[in-house]
Amino acid sequence: MTDEQAASRTSPSGASSVGASERSPVSVKHLAGTSSAARKVAGARRNPSVVGYDESVPGWLRTAGGWSWRLLMVVAVVALVFYATSRVQVVFIAIFLALVVTSVLRPVTDWFAKAMPRALATALALLSAVLVVAGLLTYIISSVAGQWESLAEQFTTGLDQILDFLENGPLPVTITADDVSEWIDNGREWLAEHGGDIASQAAASAGSVFEAFAAIALATFTTVFFLARGKEMWIWFLNQLPARSRESWKVAGGAGWFTFSGYARGTVIIAFVDGVLAGILLAVLGVPLAAPLAVLVFIGAFIPIIGAPLAMIIAAVVALAADGIVVALIVTLGIALIGQFEGHVLQPLIMGKQVHLHPVAVAVAVTAGTLLAGILGAVVSVPLVAVAWSVFSKLRHKDPPMEDDIPTAKEIALGSASRSASTSEDAEDSGTGSGDGEQQGSAAPSAT
Repeated sequence: MTDEQAASRTSPSGASSVGASERSPVSVKHLAGTSSAARKVAGARRNPSVVGYDESVPGWLRTAGGWSWRLLMVVAVVALVFYATSRVQVVFIAIFLALVVTSVLRPVTDWFAKAMPRALATALALLSAVLVVAGLLTYIISSVAGQWESLAEQFTTGLDQILDFLENGPLPVTITADDVSEWIDNGREWLAEHGGDIASQAAASAGSVFEAFAAIALATFTTVFFLARGKEMWIWFLNQLPARSRESWKVAGGAGWFTFSGYARGTVIIAFVDGVLAGILLAVLGVPLAAPLAVLVFIGAFIPIIGAPLAMIIAAVVALAADGIVVALIVTLGIALIGQFEGHVLQPLIMGKQVHLHPVAVAVAVTAGTLLAGILGAVVSVPLVAVAWSVFSKLRHKDPPMEDDIPTAKEIALGSASRSASTSEDAEDSGTGSGDGEQQGSAAPSAT
């Protein structure tokens, strides 16, 4: 075989090898570490970009694209979880209530279990909780029934005082008794016209009542097993996972339960203290229905941000109708002070080590939960966000904080502008210097 034939046979591969040799090192850096077989399979000799990345795409765009599809996947998973939860809302409510009751009764069950079997301790703890709730409801009903006659007289007198104030008071708007009577007549006419619709809605709400009883039954059933066999159930779940994933799940579950149980127990304690303080205040001022209003404050404490103000408004209205505007203002001020005591003293003292959420995060979570699921969303949003943040904080690898202070936006803008100006000046200086050097270099041969 002659040299020309060999050259003609090897010209394609030779051209390819020459092209590869002439290719800049930057264009083939993504091929480092790949075997020759991988290059052949992927066609790397003809199209190197199939093995690595396409250098025509800027780096910032590749990074933004990578983060974008990952964030879209996270949003899709979260949306799927919310959709699935909305389809089985009764089950979600039951499990949530079971976890709340379990977190509250778990210390009591553990204390009883020191002197008796676990099953008996669970039954005794649940029985104690039922007795406490039943006794509280009995006291409220008996107090309302005993004050009913005096309450009717007080409310009649209080309403007359309110109407007199609206008619003859300093307000720019005058409301007379005839206006109130007209409103009452309009309300009666509306009820007469829409009585059928109201009856149909009441019949449709019977299904909601059934769902409420089903949720309570399921919550009670699951609470029994959570209290009696909760640890064994968690260990069984961990054993179903691959061995390499168990440690992460164990850490995440422990951090999440620590935060959730601390939030639930802390909320119950804080709500109980708020109810007791509100009941004492209302009883001292002589406001009727002090016990039911105290229970209302207790329930309102479970709804962050909006629960306590709503309870305060209702208590102030009752005080206004029964005892006048002065007592109503005192009640409003007293319950507001109780709320400040809760936020600045009780919450840091009781839940400071277990729940770390900024007030802005709480406000955003409650607003979003209310828009998505109403009152249920307002109740469950804060503990869910607290648990998610606790798990994230436990699993993430946190870098050390910055030591220097962050400059203001103006300082950053002016600093970048000054750096750009200095860079351009340096470039001009270097260009002038190189021009002088070129002139001197060109003049040297001519002189020679």
